[in-house]
Amino acid sequence: MLSNPHLPIPVQKALRKLGQDICDARRRRRIPMALMAERAGMARTTLSKIEKGDPGVSLGGYASVLFVLGLTERLHDLVDANHDLVGRQLEEESLPKRIRLSRKSHSGE
Repeated sequence: MLSNPHLPIPVQKALRKLGQDICDARRRRRIPMALMAERAGMARTTLSKIEKGDPGVSLGGYASVLFVLGLTERLHDLVDANHDLVGRQLEEESLPKRIRLSRKSHSGE
């Protein structure tokens, strides 16, 4: 993968690791590249780019390959609120200190 100057270095490293992990998972399953590409509905060159962590390949391409490997469930938790500690902390900071009934709802008793 060529270095993309527009992507932060940690993102480039994460994509390279994802690509290597996909390559390793395919090899552990003894699936040849040509068969994997066919099952994922893509060209062999695209699969090769994915396995190198190329940021130019669509998320759909990565998802198709994960589906073939039986790892689609991992996508469900990628940005799940249960794993988003920063987002949950920010949300908790903006919670109101008190909750008051409005005059309209209070007078309706």
